[in-house]
Amino acid sequence: MTPGADLLRSAVLSEGRVEGSLLMVDGFLNHRVDPPLLRGVGEDLADRFRSEQPDLVLTAEASGIPPAIFSAAHLGVPLIYAKKYLGPGDRHVFSREVVSPTRGAEYRVEISRRVLGAGHRVLVVDDFLAGGRTAEALGEIAEEAACTVVGLGFAIEKQFTGGRDRLEAHGWRVESLVAVASLEGGQVSLAG
Repeated sequence: MTPGADLLRSAVLSEGRVEGSLLMVDGFLNHRVDPPLLRGVGEDLADRFRSEQPDLVLTAEASGIPPAIFSAAHLGVPLIYAKKYLGPGDRHVFSREVVSPTRGAEYRVEISRRVLGAGHRVLVVDDFLAGGRTAEALGEIAEEAACTVVGLGFAIEKQFTGGRDRLEAHGWRVESLVAVASLEGGQVSLAG
């Protein structure tokens, strides 16, 4: 384990709450943000992909921004975040429709064509890997923009939801710092 992963693992076990099929980490990761913890998470994710030489970090608003911005800062590269919209749009953007089982809704992720140019080596970073739909949309947008996806990094992965398989089917490298094996009985069971 790396320092950021150790901190995150401890926080998940001590502060994470299970609500149905959801792991709530809003007290330290994606609503109320613990900067020292997120700094460690960002550094660990950045270090896992440093050899791939990303020159851009890509995420989706809003929960992906904290781990992504710390990763981008540690790599010394810019961050772009996709905006989420409901309903139709006719802006000059790269976009994908995403169905979210967690939210029970469909939304669109969009990135302005002005900010995502061709030729970048893109690292996708997000807070959670569950079904992988948002991360898949971001990877597809990067490839549509003629960028290279060097990998996808997540703070927490729910191993039992199939998201990793969805992303690896594209040939993308996937890394997560903490892997959740199950949430059965209202308890968090971590892998490894």
